Amino acid sequence: MSRVPNPIRLVVLCVGRVLVRVELVSSERARRITELAWPRIVTGVARMSKSAVDVAMVGVALGSTAIAGVGLAGPYWGLAFAAGGGLAAGTIALVSQRFGAEELDELGQAVRTSVVIVVGLTVPISIVFFLFPTELISVLSDDAAVIDFGASYLRYVGLGVPFAGLNLIGSRVFIGIDDAWTPMIVRSGGAISNLLLNAVLILGLQLGVVGAAIGTVASNVLVTGTFALLLLAGRVPGGRELPIQIDPLGPYLNADLGEQLLEIGVPVIGRNLVWTVAEFPMLAILTLFGSEVVAAFVIARRIWGLMNTPGWGFGLAASSLVGQTLGRGDETAAEAYGREIVRFAVAVYLLSAALVFLFTEPIVMSFVSRPDDPSVPIAVSLVSVACLAVVLQGVSGGAAGLLDASGDTRWTFFSQALGMFCCSIPLTYLGATTSLGLTGLYLAFVAETAIPATLNYYRFVSNTWKEVSRDYRVDTRVADD
Repeated sequence: MSRVPNPIRLVVLCVGRVLVRVELVSSERARRITELAWPRIVTGVARMSKSAVDVAMVGVALGSTAIAGVGLAGPYWGLAFAAGGGLAAGTIALVSQRFGAEELDELGQAVRTSVVIVVGLTVPISIVFFLFPTELISVLSDDAAVIDFGASYLRYVGLGVPFAGLNLIGSRVFIGIDDAWTPMIVRSGGAISNLLLNAVLILGLQLGVVGAAIGTVASNVLVTGTFALLLLAGRVPGGRELPIQIDPLGPYLNADLGEQLLEIGVPVIGRNLVWTVAEFPMLAILTLFGSEVVAAFVIARRIWGLMNTPGWGFGLAASSLVGQTLGRGDETAAEAYGREIVRFAVAVYLLSAALVFLFTEPIVMSFVSRPDDPSVPIAVSLVSVACLAVVLQGVSGGAAGLLDASGDTRWTFFSQALGMFCCSIPLTYLGATTSLGLTGLYLAFVAETAIPATLNYYRFVSNTWKEVSRDYRVDTRVADD
């Protein structure tokens, strides 16, 4: 499977070979990291491209006011990924450790328990979004046109919240059993279907932001259904058998596993919520600058999302490989994987950031219909600063993936919260209310990644995560002893 030609795989492979040559990464670990990381990066590129193209289609069809409206709905939609992603971190930790220890019965139970909990968390969110979209968007803006666009989008996209959470669980199960290929195909297919649907609904049928929402919901339903069928069948198209098959008639709640999932997952939900919750005051503060700055910020965040896709691969490679190694009781190998994944991630981030920096202006221009749109120069400046800040995400995300695998998720939550609420948001506010101006927003981008990068790497080198992991392993005997 890994022999299929793919430019992203080729880039990651070449970077890995350079790092092996300069003796920063071992050859065998570079191979395994690449095998797991590149399919997940492809998935991230597909999904973030979908998100970016959504905004571009809305912008071309309806203008920057619609971009601002969809952007204000973004943090609410992000609640689905905060809840689903947090529980998915617990799922991959338990699945990878049990897969490494060959405890497959408990693995299936962990998956079923994850499904019940994520549905219980996300269905109420979906109901609230459908019933009160105008009230929710009005919290962030008093611009009637922006509120109308945002509420229309949120009402319908909210129906996809449970499915978005479930497909995160499905993806992490595959990665936890050393299969990043299948979720890449499934979720990339979902992203492509979303793009095609949106092109028809937004530009063809002229349904505007409602069309964008319907396309997002439909693609999430498709992805969730596909993951469910594959895990229940225990095989993928073409006859390849999976190392696990989930029994749908087994018990769906296990108190011990549920407690462990929540112990690991709740801090990650909190960490994910840091950015989602932070978007509310951030966007409210940005409205003080004016709608053109809000639109520029939304554009810059979509481009940031594309630049951040290496973190999807390396963070989850760390969670899977470190989790499996800890499951076998080999803490020395787990530490080596963690250190080399961080190095690998930083190198790939440097390359992607350099490419975006070279083509910042034409990339930004693709989001607007007029070259003289007032949001363009602001977005160009924000993206240029983001190219520096995103490199630090290689350290933060790589180290966070390792800590997630060990179950040491509280630390990553606090590091992210400190960066956002104690540094990034205050800097944005200072920019909006003092002569600091947009410089405050530039500094906020850097602080968002610099603080968690420093703290997460410190936690990694302290080795405390090894002690934490012993509370979650099937067998706590340590190979090093």
